[in-house]
Amino acid sequence: MKWLVRTASSLLFPLLIACSASAQAAFDCHFDQVPAVSGYEQPLIEELRAELRPLSPKTDNVGNLWVTFGSGSPQRLLVTPVDEPGYVVSEITPDGYLRVQRLPQAAPNPVFDTLHFAQTIWVMTRSGKKVPGVFAGLSIHLQPARVNPPKMNHPDEMYVDLGATGAADVHAAGVDLLDPIALQRKWFPVGQGGEAGAAAGDRFGCTVLSQLLERIKDAKAKGTTTVAFLTQQWTGGRGLNRLLEETKPDEMIFVGRMATGGKSVARAGTAALTPGDGVLLGVEDASAPLSAFPGEIKAIAEADGERVTAVSASLPRIAGYAKPNAFPERFAQLGIPTLWPVTPGESISSGDSGNLERLLEAYLQVPKSTTGGLRGGSGGGTTISDLKALVDAYGASGHEENVRKVVLNRLDPRLQKEAETDADGNLILHLGDRKPDAKSPRIAFVAHMDEIGYEVKKIENDGRLLVSVLGGGYPEYFLGHVVVIHKADGNSVGGVLELPAGWDQPGFEWPHGPHSMEEPVYVYLGTRSAEETQKLGIKVGDWITIPKEYRPLLGTRANARSFDDRVGCAALVEAARALGRDLPGRDVTFIWSTEEEVGLKGAAAAAEHMAKQGRTPDFVFAIDTFVSADSPLESKRFADAEIGKGFVVRAVDNSNITPREYVDRVVKLAYENGIPAQFGVTGGGNDGAVFTRYGSVNIPLGWPLRYSHSPAEIIDTRDLDALAKIVTVLARSW
Repeated sequence: MKWLVRTASSLLFPLLIACSASAQAAFDCHFDQVPAVSGYEQPLIEELRAELRPLSPKTDNVGNLWVTFGSGSPQRLLVTPVDEPGYVVSEITPDGYLRVQRLPQAAPNPVFDTLHFAQTIWVMTRSGKKVPGVFAGLSIHLQPARVNPPKMNHPDEMYVDLGATGAADVHAAGVDLLDPIALQRKWFPVGQGGEAGAAAGDRFGCTVLSQLLERIKDAKAKGTTTVAFLTQQWTGGRGLNRLLEETKPDEMIFVGRMATGGKSVARAGTAALTPGDGVLLGVEDASAPLSAFPGEIKAIAEADGERVTAVSASLPRIAGYAKPNAFPERFAQLGIPTLWPVTPGESISSGDSGNLERLLEAYLQVPKSTTGGLRGGSGGGTTISDLKALVDAYGASGHEENVRKVVLNRLDPRLQKEAETDADGNLILHLGDRKPDAKSPRIAFVAHMDEIGYEVKKIENDGRLLVSVLGGGYPEYFLGHVVVIHKADGNSVGGVLELPAGWDQPGFEWPHGPHSMEEPVYVYLGTRSAEETQKLGIKVGDWITIPKEYRPLLGTRANARSFDDRVGCAALVEAARALGRDLPGRDVTFIWSTEEEVGLKGAAAAAEHMAKQGRTPDFVFAIDTFVSADSPLESKRFADAEIGKGFVVRAVDNSNITPREYVDRVVKLAYENGIPAQFGVTGGGNDGAVFTRYGSVNIPLGWPLRYSHSPAEIIDTRDLDALAKIVTVLARSW
């Protein structure tokens, strides 16, 4: 669906990676995939317990898990937190939405809530099931002239949509109050040895210490060593405080995220530490000479050839209503540099993690491995089946080749021979044998194949990509998230869309409005020069999307990015399949168009070509989204069509007004054929609008869509079925 003001957006592609190939040890590093909201870490702790069962792990009342080796002094303690910030269900509304509260209750950074709006999530139930859903978000098409819309920056405006029709559906799915909520996640490869994704900075320590335990039996260090996985670090260091009470260590190393005041976090291309710069050693004052235990750790690293940089860092936080346990005198913090910490696009280097693991092995006097390990520098029915296949295909505006192939392959083989691709990339299928002087009208159906995204315009000297927008949307749905660059050779490379300047400063508010969405946007690739980026095979003109997948929700609801307009494409495929080759006395053209999101370009070219041939349709039915206000964040003043109640005649939008006689005629046909129908007013434009200049009557049809132009798009599949059926009826009898 075309937004009339060109706005920023970006999309991502799901590269499937759990860990780098070089890190597949007996303790498989899949822990990044297991959500562990602070205070609700049990699923991850149980996975760790199962992995470590041969080592006889112990747990305590707050869920910490640890293993101990050796005996005598010194009492040595290595710890890493496993929890991450998230949310917990605080209310279930009568209409089936979830309200939430943050954990920790104070926001970790100014954009934490903002970057959750319109994102896909899991709700972790008491039974251990992960129920998929999305956070609601505004649809940009519905905001023009709206007074005081939500800012999408606070839990007071946050609603979780599971596809429920009421509270009973939520309870039937096993969801209840106190269930934790976290972003759906996969970690993605970035550059040549980097990784990015939600909780990357909270989980690298878990991976490092679990792999360290694989070889700890070979340690030569004297005394007792305890390796522990901590809970509730984000909510006041409660797990750490409990373990200090239990173990009373002589010396301790904390492995994990460090409070460095932002000094180790910077935009790519600056002099600050970034992924790939090695291990960080947190001390009170990095400008002073190292001494005592931190000095010993650095000496061990240097002797072993590991790169360690001292950074000023606060002690790990322990907060509560009583005096906390003290850290031992011999205390050190170790971590690795991150970019965009505590965001969905947080980036780390697997090489840094490997160096950190090797430093800890040297500290415990574990002989160097001869086999590698984690080391630095390594790099429903047929219609629903159609829809899933179309969603799985990627095709930003001007790059629809993969989508066109899917459409063609889903057609009947006999129809495939009839379909043609024109010079603008449109796929066109003509049906019927209507004679020139016949009274039956010439009609066309058009649905667009493209989706919003970005295109590479320049490779900067520091390796980043300057990209331009293909389509429109709220930038906060995409900036700070992982992206994938689709290269000309058909392969892809991961990256992260950079956040706006000042995002981590107190009081930051996301800029809104057309101008803010046209500001330069950059993609970070984990490279440090244009040459390194070029070695990845990236060129100007390559295109970028965000990840997506088809996710069934409750009942007949589903979530996926690019339902706009893959639902329309699927409806035309199903209608063409139902009609077959023989359509006597009719003149029907199906058009799967290109570049709708950047100005209706493909449809405009098709309309002009048909006019020159003397084949302008009398009626054109643009099959596209009806952006719906069926959301707790929207005003019901207009666009008030409910999902699950049938297709929608898009009678009025920003590009077209359909005469009421034709609206009523379509609705009457639908009722006569038992097809649920709605009609109404919405925003945006549609492909049919470019046909009206040549004399066509434009009657746009769609389906109600929640959270348009976002990763959270939700439909009811019954509406797709209704849409395919009305297209079939119109082709036969309009």
